[in-house]
Amino acid sequence: MPKPLQAAVAALPVASATPAYWDEACRHLGKRDRVMKKLIPRFGTGRLSSHGDAFTTLARSVVGQQISVKAAQTVWDRFVVASGCAGLPLQPAVIRQLAAEQLRGAGLSVRKSEYLLDLARHFDDGQVHQGQWQAMDDEAIITELVAIRGIGRWTAEMFLIFHLLRPNVLPLDDVGLLKGISLNYFSGEPVSRAEARELGDGWAPFRSVATWYIWRSLDPLPVEY
Repeated sequence: MPKPLQAAVAALPVASATPAYWDEACRHLGKRDRVMKKLIPRFGTGRLSSHGDAFTTLARSVVGQQISVKAAQTVWDRFVVASGCAGLPLQPAVIRQLAAEQLRGAGLSVRKSEYLLDLARHFDDGQVHQGQWQAMDDEAIITELVAIRGIGRWTAEMFLIFHLLRPNVLPLDDVGLLKGISLNYFSGEPVSRAEARELGDGWAPFRSVATWYIWRSLDPLPVEY
């Protein structure tokens, strides 16, 4: 289960979007996969949801790395106050002007402070092409995001699934996905990335949806970002 990113963005604004392809994906997976046929009905009308804006989502993912949910929220609240954006949309142009001392004063480490400033620079300088993402394929977006310090492939893939609602992402670096595949398909035996990839190929073109149900099989609470 992708807890780090869940902790990072759990308090994003309520306004959300859900994927239009979900029902079609469920029918597709249920017809072609014996495990999905059983899993999908167990979780009713649950859906992926996308909350907030891209910059805020990624900033929260940086703040929440390697700390608890409670600590992440505390640091985030202090960071927002230090930025002067409390009650306002978080603006990359404002964040990039903050001094490192201000960020550290909010409880951010030196490294995370550097990551946030680099993230803000990428957005403010137009190195992140939000307006073109709809026309870009998944790998192109991942390449763009991992060029930002503090954003690795796993975080980029979670962003594709939970923010951009891309339907066909298979995050092979996700421990929860491999564990869920092991329990649901291999009677608890360890699963290699190659085996997970082969299984995931059968879920295409809705690998994100299948992955979401695998996570739900480990934790019945809906995963939202």
